[in-house]
Amino acid sequence: MAHVEVEVTEAAGEVAVQSPRRPSLLASLERLLGLAVEIPAATLVVAEIAILFAGVVARYGLHRPLIWSDELASILFLWLAMLGAAVAFRRSEHMRMTAVVASAGPAMRAYLDLVATCAALAFLALIVWPSWDYAYEESFITTPALQIPNIWRAAALPAGICLMAAFALLRLLRAADVRIVLTAVISVAVIVGLFWLAQPYLRPLGNLNLVIFFVGVAGFCVFAGVPIAFGFGLAIFGYLALTTRTPVMVLIGRMDEGMSHLILLSVPLFVFLGLLIEMTGMARAMVAFLASLLGHVRGGLHYVLVGAMYLVSGISGAKAADMAAVAPVLFPEMKQRGARPGDLVALLAATGPRPRPFRRASC
Repeated sequence: MAHVEVEVTEAAGEVAVQSPRRPSLLASLERLLGLAVEIPAATLVVAEIAILFAGVVARYGLHRPLIWSDELASILFLWLAMLGAAVAFRRSEHMRMTAVVASAGPAMRAYLDLVATCAALAFLALIVWPSWDYAYEESFITTPALQIPNIWRAAALPAGICLMAAFALLRLLRAADVRIVLTAVISVAVIVGLFWLAQPYLRPLGNLNLVIFFVGVAGFCVFAGVPIAFGFGLAIFGYLALTTRTPVMVLIGRMDEGMSHLILLSVPLFVFLGLLIEMTGMARAMVAFLASLLGHVRGGLHYVLVGAMYLVSGISGAKAADMAAVAPVLFPEMKQRGARPGDLVALLAATGPRPRPFRRASC
């Protein structure tokens, strides 16, 4: 089932977006904008590796720590995260559930795919101005190590949001059927407008709004195929803006804080390590050896994936980093041996939580 969903996700994008009649100008513009985002993102990965390596050598090798290395790496990582989010949006690689979309016909799949794009665009349009306000407020703060205005860091949020909005607009403009596009845009606009008009009736409901937004709105978005991050973002924005007096800037601040943990810096390093292991042929040798041990067992390579997650679980302190350490090493070789990508992703996500024996051993 997972394999079918992955393929349908790609097919849905092709039905809704890819068209032989799409204007070449828009295609060229999207390609140029994509390169303008991907090249700086790749450069930031190299810069992160160089800065962190220099910091480790200076601290443990020369015993002269670079006090600014962690701060600079954190600033660059926020930019890397936002540019990476824009690249993932362009490639339709944001995580979403496609069980309902997969069961629909081609026309409905195209409509739901465009609804997902419009919903994401609506969320981006709603938070773009608060993100600029947040960046402006951060300009009055000076970083402790580099002694520069914090707007150099916070500006990554509005920049990434604007880039994702640009890719969403280009996707809508390149869609094959204008009627489906208009229907999707009107549908999302009507739903947003109805919630806005219902604001006087929502505030007296109190805690019931938690069910309305975080169960109703978020659940509807997830089942409709909206990327999960944008679906929950719409629910949070609606709850804050329509039922409380909390500034919406709080949402931007939480996004910033969520991407600012130093432990997340291990993610690009693990990805780089996995690519090195794959390029040198070590991954092929490792998978071949493990396949010789478990190849006669049904689903033997899947046991290898589970065992690998057990071994690295909790090493970095972040589940994203643990999965990033395993996926680049095992996935390419396992797919070449016939493993289905959807099954691999589902199994990796299921084994993400740290197992209880390791948790007890670390306590």
